[in-house]
Amino acid sequence: MRLAVIRQRYTPFGGAERFLESALAALIEHGVAVTLYTRQWPGSGPGLEPRIVNPFHIGGLWRDAGFARAVCKAISQSDADLVQSHERLTCCDIFRAGDGVHAAWLDERMRHLSALSRLGVLVNPHHRYRLAMERRMFEGARLRAVICNSKMVKEDIHARFGVPAERLHVVYNAVDSDIYTPALRAHRLRVRARLRIPDNATVFLQVGSGFERKGVATSVDALAKLAPPCHLIVVGKDRHVRRYAAHARALGLSGRVTLAGAQADPRPFYGAADAFVLPTLYDPCPNAALEAMACALPVVTSTRSGAAELALEHDAGFVAKPGDADAFAAHMRALCDKALRQRLGANARNAVLPLTSDAMTARLVALYRDLLDPEVLAHAGAQSETAG
Repeated sequence: MRLAVIRQRYTPFGGAERFLESALAALIEHGVAVTLYTRQWPGSGPGLEPRIVNPFHIGGLWRDAGFARAVCKAISQSDADLVQSHERLTCCDIFRAGDGVHAAWLDERMRHLSALSRLGVLVNPHHRYRLAMERRMFEGARLRAVICNSKMVKEDIHARFGVPAERLHVVYNAVDSDIYTPALRAHRLRVRARLRIPDNATVFLQVGSGFERKGVATSVDALAKLAPPCHLIVVGKDRHVRRYAAHARALGLSGRVTLAGAQADPRPFYGAADAFVLPTLYDPCPNAALEAMACALPVVTSTRSGAAELALEHDAGFVAKPGDADAFAAHMRALCDKALRQRLGANARNAVLPLTSDAMTARLVALYRDLLDPEVLAHAGAQSETAG
């Protein structure tokens, strides 16, 4: 059996790649040949056969459109039995909607923009290309399955494009609960001392880059409604970080908001925190929220976050609409109660313990087996046994 995987920019540390590695390694062990179609190969991966497809481009629109044309041409000349794409294009059998639905993200973003900024989004040719390609892919005859990383994404795709529910498969991102664990609280005193945060402060942590999308302004506005010594730590990078620092100062929050920047290892910050906050405008399945839950931190997130369904289903936190600082402040204020934090935090960890790499791999392998011709699978298995 030959599986083609399309990922325009492949890095061994990306979220999509972490999702792929366990499943692909398992398939390779069973005699499945996996070819990765990408612009650039970093020289690592779980036994993948790289196929470089790197047409010349200038700018994001040309980059995406040029790659889509070139890779679909290459796929048409291959002998792949199944094609899985992590990019929006029309030559795939399986699409992993790791970034969710572009149309849904734009709808949420538009609600929080000025009239002039909304006009800029509407006329942006790159957005128009992505919206058109997204619709062509979901409404195309070739697409047989979509891997959704949350129920929210599944519902968005079904409602917007009419993809039958039986083709939409929810496979949550995996989280390593042995690495992200309540034991990280050993870092609490050291991190707080370094950041000059009182030990008796209720500390809310937010992790993620791209502050507009992650709703950092809402987190800051909500904190301003809480009494000292409540504190907010934001781990991540943004081009306009000074603007957020100035906003915090204008609200009188100097010393109560720490913009820690990007961190190679954010785990000590999870250990220093009491709760996790993510008022994101749109986040299909935020890994940071899953990591926080594995650390037994209750979460306060938005209705447009894939983590919201886990928080609600398992009584592991609270949910509010994006941009609603009053509602976020009310939930954060409730979490100043230590007993409530402990109860919800324990529920949070239990909620994500089943989201192991092995469980994710099993779901993906079962999906591939359902889609592939049984004779192809039998042939692949026979080859594996002969090689062994």
